[in-house]
Amino acid sequence: MTTQDELNTLIADIARDINGFIGASVVDLESGMPLASSSVRPDFDLDVASAYNSEIVKNKMRTIEALGLDATFEDMLLTLDTQLHLLKMITPEMFIYLAADRQATNLALLRSAVNRHVAALNA
Repeated sequence: MTTQDELNTLIADIARDINGFIGASVVDLESGMPLASSSVRPDFDLDVASAYNSEIVKNKMRTIEALGLDATFEDMLLTLDTQLHLLKMITPEMFIYLAADRQATNLALLRSAVNRHVAALNA
């Protein structure tokens, strides 16, 4: 079982590694509630973002099932004109949601940092 301190450290480490970090939350998939979160912008509501993103993840999992795919949901990138948003599964019941400024980072750096830190958490 992952502790609260480990989740807070995960987010802090990712924030430190990603230029343009806006915010991140570790989200309970079932409830949509953040288990840990951090944002550098007070107007960026991670509670709302976590809830809506949990619905995106659940819908994608239902789509995979409906199509009869023998596949596991790993991650999803949402590209906005000014931001990158990444949804990455940590466990089957928990994912990380991350938002970053698109001008300050790129997809490769974003995914690399998140994958590295999630792997360390799961080790």
